[in-house]
Amino acid sequence: MRLATWNVNSVKVRLPRLLAWLAETAPDIVCLQETKCAAEAFPVAEVSELGYTAAAHGDGRWNGVALLSKVGLADVTLSFPGEPGFGELDGVGAARPEARAIGATCAGMRVWSLYAPNGRTLDSPHFVYKLDWFAALRDALAAEVAAGLPVVACGDYNVAPTDADVWDASLFAGATHVTPAERQALAALRDLGLHDVVPTPMKGPHPFTYWDYRAGMFHQNKGMRIDLVYASGDVAGRVRSAYVDREARKGKGPSDHAPIVVDLDA
Repeated sequence: MRLATWNVNSVKVRLPRLLAWLAETAPDIVCLQETKCAAEAFPVAEVSELGYTAAAHGDGRWNGVALLSKVGLADVTLSFPGEPGFGELDGVGAARPEARAIGATCAGMRVWSLYAPNGRTLDSPHFVYKLDWFAALRDALAAEVAAGLPVVACGDYNVAPTDADVWDASLFAGATHVTPAERQALAALRDLGLHDVVPTPMKGPHPFTYWDYRAGMFHQNKGMRIDLVYASGDVAGRVRSAYVDREARKGKGPSDHAPIVVDLDA
C-alpha cells in the first residue's frame, strides 16, 4: 500500500500537476493540505476518474484539507474532538475551528490529514493558538491510540523537529517552527507511541519538504522538513520505504512543498 501527503498550496491552481502526479505515482491514500478550496468546490469528479473517493474540509480561504483513497473512506471526521478555533465566532460565542484537520478510516487505518497553524511570531496570539491546537491534537490522537486503532497522522506540521531539519539553524533564532515549545508539542505526540517516519534522502543532504519560492531556495536546497508522517507502531512497523518526491517541486508552477510518499507492507 502506498500512502502520500502533500501541501499543494491551492488545489485549484495545482490541479493539473496534482492529477498528473496521482496518475504517475499511484498512491492508494493521499492526504492534502492548504487546498484553499471550499469543500463543495473540491475537484471530486476529476480525482474520481483516477479511482479515488474524496473527502474535503475547507471554506475557500487559506486553509483546507482533504483525503483521497482507493481503499475505502469511512467514518469521515471534520476537525478533531476538542480542536480550538481562532477568529470567527460561532453561534454561542466560541471561536470556530479552522479547516485544518480531516480524518477517516482507510483500509483499517485511522488516517488524518493535518495542517497545523503557522504561529506567525512568538508574541502573536496565533502562536498561542498553535500550541493550543497541538495540545488538543495530542489528546484526540491519544484516545485513538488508546482504543488500539492503527493511526497515521500526516501533513504540514509547521514545525521542524530538530535543528538538522532546517537548512541553517542559526538563521531561525527567535522565529517560529523551531522553538522548544513547538518541538515539545511534537515530542508529546511521539510520547503516545507515534513514530516520525523520516524519509530516506533521495538527493541532497537532507529530506527537506518545503523551500521558499524566493531567491532560488529550492535549487540551493535551503529548505525545511516540516511535513511529517507520524504513525503508530503497528503502521510504522510496516514501512518499507519513504521518500520526498523532489521532482514534484520542480518545473512550472509547483507548490512550495514536495510530497512525502510512504510504501507499506501488507
